[in-house]
Amino acid sequence: MKLFARLTLLVWVLLLFSPLSEAARLPRKSKKDQLITISTAQGDIRLILFDQTPLHKANFLKLAQSGFYNGTTFHRIIPNFMIQGGDANSKDADPTNDGAGLPDEKRIPAEIRPELTHKYGAVAAARTGDMINPQRASSASQFYIVENHNGTPHLNGAYTVFGQVISGLEVVDKIAQQPVAERNRPITDIRMTVKVEKLKKKKITELYGYQYQ
Repeated sequence: MKLFARLTLLVWVLLLFSPLSEAARLPRKSKKDQLITISTAQGDIRLILFDQTPLHKANFLKLAQSGFYNGTTFHRIIPNFMIQGGDANSKDADPTNDGAGLPDEKRIPAEIRPELTHKYGAVAAARTGDMINPQRASSASQFYIVENHNGTPHLNGAYTVFGQVISGLEVVDKIAQQPVAERNRPITDIRMTVKVEKLKKKKITELYGYQYQ
């Protein structure tokens, strides 16, 4: 009887430390994801955020769900390069402070990953230059969307890519073609509202063709 009890205990120990048991204890991947919709006068841009950049994902979702981005603009656009927005200063009537950021604004630690590249439609965090920001920490709110159809690979490894446009790339192109004044600021304000919806990943794939890895 004692021998049987010892054998039973040994079996449980082996199961506990087996690869199958280890896999069973890993957190399950969610079957749902947040779909972000940026609405502008030019149309809607829909994007998803990457789990590989959890700090940036959580920060963007917090700002979007709080309504922070509503009324901000795409304040800097460069055709065949990118469109940039999300600065709180762009809500006021002074166009000269757009892109400056708020005083003592926090930064998000860099989450630069080699597999997340600056391809067409990539969503990345803006930041100050290496001279004053050698850690390459990101802006607390400003982001840009790659508009160059060939991507901007020279930015890989220098800025955190944390999302991807999955619908509305033609809207990104349309915004990039708007007339600009000094500092690449659009002559007409391109204001945005941002909405967050939680959908099944399967539904996002069905609607927009995005394939989760």
